[in-house]
Amino acid sequence: MATQPAAAKKQQDLQVQYSTFKNTIQQLAQKVGDIEQEKDEHSAVLATLEPLDQNRKCFRMINGVLVEMTVKDVLPSLITNTDGLKKVEGDLKDQLIAKQKELDDWKKKNNVQVVQ
Repeated sequence: MATQPAAAKKQQDLQVQYSTFKNTIQQLAQKVGDIEQEKDEHSAVLATLEPLDQNRKCFRMINGVLVEMTVKDVLPSLITNTDGLKKVEGDLKDQLIAKQKELDDWKKKNNVQVVQ
């Protein structure tokens, strides 16, 4: 009699842990997607601005304020931001792969089979 409640408790704990893993993986994947999109937008702006005259007027949104600048003033910060986004994207992808491996190891350790 005591084994059934213990087995049910263990199964419930495993389900909670599995849900936690899946939620974390889903959040990381969403962040990777967001960063990829932002990086692509930065790359598109860079591709548009690079061939232009360096003294040409352009506008940049900074904290919700549209600021008038020149192309030569904007390009360095765009390049820095793009490089930073690439690094963050790589770090998040590494975290995502590690979390997926951790989930796979956990499933093997606990003999968990997912029923869909």
